[in-house]
Amino acid sequence: MTLRIATLAALAALAWLGPRPAVATAPPDDPYLWLEEVEGTRALDWVRAENAKTVGVLEQDPRYAALYAEALAIVEAKDRLPMPEFRGGAIYNFWQDAEHVRGVWRRTTLADYGHAVPRWETVLDLDRVAADEHANWVWQDAECLRPQDRHCLLGLSDGGEDANTRREFDLGKGAFVTGGFELPKAKQNVAWYGPDEIYVAREFGPGTLTKSGYPFVVKALRRGTALADAREVFRGKDSDVYVAPTALVDGSGQRALLIMRAVTFFEFEWYLAGTAAPRRLALPLKSESRGLVAGRLLFLLNEPWTAGGRTFPAGALVSVALDAARRDPGHLRPSLVFAPGPRESLGDVEATRSRLVITSFANVRGRAAVYSPTANGGWRARPLALPDMASIDVVSADLGSDTAFLAVRGFLAPTTLWQLDAASGLLANVRSLPPKFDARGLVVEQFEATSSDGTHVPYFVVHRAAQPADGSNPTILYAYGGFQVAETPNYSGTLGKLWLERGGTYVLANIRGGGEFGPAWHEAGLKTHRQRIYDDFAAVARDLIRRGITSPRRLGIEGGSNGGLLMGVEFTQHPELWRAVDIQVPLLDMLRFEQIAAGPSWVGEYGSVSVPQEREFLASISPYHQLKHGVEYPLPLVWTTTKDDRVGPQHARKFAARLAELGVPYLYYEVIEGGHASGANLKERAHTTALEMTYFTRRLMD
Repeated sequence: MTLRIATLAALAALAWLGPRPAVATAPPDDPYLWLEEVEGTRALDWVRAENAKTVGVLEQDPRYAALYAEALAIVEAKDRLPMPEFRGGAIYNFWQDAEHVRGVWRRTTLADYGHAVPRWETVLDLDRVAADEHANWVWQDAECLRPQDRHCLLGLSDGGEDANTRREFDLGKGAFVTGGFELPKAKQNVAWYGPDEIYVAREFGPGTLTKSGYPFVVKALRRGTALADAREVFRGKDSDVYVAPTALVDGSGQRALLIMRAVTFFEFEWYLAGTAAPRRLALPLKSESRGLVAGRLLFLLNEPWTAGGRTFPAGALVSVALDAARRDPGHLRPSLVFAPGPRESLGDVEATRSRLVITSFANVRGRAAVYSPTANGGWRARPLALPDMASIDVVSADLGSDTAFLAVRGFLAPTTLWQLDAASGLLANVRSLPPKFDARGLVVEQFEATSSDGTHVPYFVVHRAAQPADGSNPTILYAYGGFQVAETPNYSGTLGKLWLERGGTYVLANIRGGGEFGPAWHEAGLKTHRQRIYDDFAAVARDLIRRGITSPRRLGIEGGSNGGLLMGVEFTQHPELWRAVDIQVPLLDMLRFEQIAAGPSWVGEYGSVSVPQEREFLASISPYHQLKHGVEYPLPLVWTTTKDDRVGPQHARKFAARLAELGVPYLYYEVIEGGHASGANLKERAHTTALEMTYFTRRLMD
């Protein structure tokens, strides 16, 4: 059960709500500030000692070895689905296994990919590069010059940090470009303007980073020019979240270079850039770019928008003609592409040569359709017939044709890959992941709990059909509840093999704060309204107990990152409801989160201690500050990673130290590598999973 954290690209550039007054320094009575020194000698000595104690407990459990072996076999299995990515008419895939610990970037043809065993050609062997350079490289991504996709700027991270090094790579030659673009380590965003020029947002010296440590200056860098000589094209403010360029290309070769200025985490200004000075598009602040197709820019609206004589609802997808936007960016006339119903939300939006492939969720159940542009600027939808009670994702779409790949998965249904001809709507089953656990006798049900304010909160339960309704079933309850991230049905081989096969029950709660029902579902839990999220989670737990699915003796909970904060709150607010609490890479000190790692990024979600009302609320829910003497807490597993430069290990360290001070038993583990995840490679991730599952087994099944 590796960490399930939101995959949104926005979360990789975590944002900050500003401007704000200076944040107060730590209270003088905080005795654990020394643990905030991530690489401090004293702090790391403490980490090693804590790791030794936890490993001594969990790895010595007689079940650990089997759990680790099973987890490793699943994550390193050769029969995993090689997810396709279209680049220049070929199919690319980044692959890790026992022989390729760091991974290989490889390719094949579309025709060959349809074979049971494609013939892969290795383009880049990251293990070899790391060995040759004596570096701890972890793959992040590849930003390629479209549509040819020959020259790419590879993002390589040191040990899994968000910060990366960018290096130009020639896909035709399968080699780094001698004298090509190379950007030293930073939190940075890049976009191709042309074959010999890129736009870069990164630190360019003192005074070019926001208070969260992200760039707000964009410069144009010509090939053969030193980074110091790059030409400035856009400047935001240090009170922004960040500024980033993005290059859009459609199937006919039309291009748009956008610069996004994130004024807050959820509010963006969009600028059309190019030969002239960037010009702002007259879009609502709560809007997101979703691509370009047939000469039309696409934007997701997170607030209602009245323009061109029409009003579009929050959660809608609209299109704007690129030519018209260039002529008059201040007066846009959008067309509606997709509008959600009351229990619907938009998912993926991907463009083929001439069409859009769009996924959505209706009551947290996946749907998909092809949208074709019409002559009058409108759109025509064609629904696709795919399985119900599942998640549907667009894996990749080809700009050179109308071919796309979709992945369909459910709790008990292994991921199946479908090839779509968007022009005809025809679907073909390409391949399916072989089952990774025995699902016979298991069923999935969807229920609703009633929260403290009467809101109906849906949740899924995966369990044995014949299990008793007497509260005796070992159950893990998971949720995230933040940043408009939707949690949907997912197939996990490790969860199935290590937990469900052994008689465990699994629950996914769709609490507020997420994006399951669009912007309103998220905004209901912002800042001082956040207690609703925590009440939703507790309501699901009580509903599980009421139905006899489980009991406090058999109920465990887990969550990571923002979900780790959720775990900390539930640990302190309702210790009587759980016997196991798995707190993963968490935020826990909510009075100092703005001063830790990328913490200032999240004020738009949580509020700020500089605002009295928000500080009062944050103090009331901050797990680090809400730990009390004389309370009977369940034994938690708290884990984090040293290399996490997003949330940072400081929260988890200080929380564990406070537990020790209070004499509360706990388990603490810190992964030395891996960034904001459970490890930098498959073996490390399998190890973390095995520790978690050993912990849950001991607490809930014994």
